[in-house]
Amino acid sequence: MRAFLVLNMYIVYKLQIQQLRNRLHISLFIFALTVLFQNIATSQDVIFSQFYNAPIQLNAALAGLSDNPHVSVITRDQWTGWGSQQNPNGGYRTFAASYDQFFRYANSGIGVQVLSDNAGDGIITSNQITGVYAYQLRLNNKFKARIGLEATLAQQRLDWDQLIFFDQIIVGSESLLTSQEIRPDVLTTTYVDFGVGGVLYSEEFYVGLSLKHLNVPDNSFQPGSSAIYAGLPPRLTIHAGWQIDLDGYNNEGFGSFFAPSVLLVRQSELSQLNAGGLINRESFFAGAWIRYDFSNFDAVILSAGWRTDWLKLTYSFDVTLSAASVLNTRGSHEVSVVMNFGAFGNPPSRYEDCFSIFR
Repeated sequence: MRAFLVLNMYIVYKLQIQQLRNRLHISLFIFALTVLFQNIATSQDVIFSQFYNAPIQLNAALAGLSDNPHVSVITRDQWTGWGSQQNPNGGYRTFAASYDQFFRYANSGIGVQVLSDNAGDGIITSNQITGVYAYQLRLNNKFKARIGLEATLAQQRLDWDQLIFFDQIIVGSESLLTSQEIRPDVLTTTYVDFGVGGVLYSEEFYVGLSLKHLNVPDNSFQPGSSAIYAGLPPRLTIHAGWQIDLDGYNNEGFGSFFAPSVLLVRQSELSQLNAGGLINRESFFAGAWIRYDFSNFDAVILSAGWRTDWLKLTYSFDVTLSAASVLNTRGSHEVSVVMNFGAFGNPPSRYEDCFSIFR
């Protein structure tokens, strides 16, 4: 989602400072605007292309989909082509690790997630830890529901010395002037964040809704900036999916199924829609999604992976379709490792739901 904000400023940059492209990187300019003029551009959340391998980050109600300890580790390198020669990973680098588990005696799932985000070669770094609780309800013989709560402690840091401003640029020269922008007194901010989520599901389909940043936390670096910055904007996520059994589960494997899904995210003035699906044939699976920002098609997401009873490995690649182009951005890469401890010899068919894509 953050990519859409970057794209709007990319064209301006290309027109005005083309002659600096070998030395200056677009992200430096972007983050200067993002941080200092937050009335124009508010920050956006990380949204993994492999949302199914980061269920806690998607919706708190998805905590505890497995009876056994469920551990997920996922890394994302977004737009690696926008790096510098010294550091080629100049877009966004995100790492997340989570644990969650369902406890039947309490009819509840609990989870914890740590997330670290590095934007623009370390211009803005964010670290957070989130605790999640979900309660499961049986509505009738067909439908169940889950309600989830989350609380996050987050810290964000700005590396001011890497920022480049308009008043530093000399057109036609690689030299930089001294900026007249005033360095903030505080370059690190810490805040507490809250969210809720819910999921309604049966054995065939699910539909969920998640609300993050309910308290609109202030993550700005400028004290007294409330007049121009209202805080981290709430994020609304609506997601739905189906699980279509292709030939039935057997007693030892995962069987074959097709899992189409849609994901709609709205935060501040930006929206994105992911639509596609994943097909699983025993231990192998592959998927494809299209990402649309309601003004253009941003990317095609291609993924593939392999799984055993307790281990799942997935790789995905985002093919940039927007004006930024995949040749400039070099796309985005995600790698994830999911471990379902204690699942040896227990096929997923024991779960009477449609969440095999998340396990």
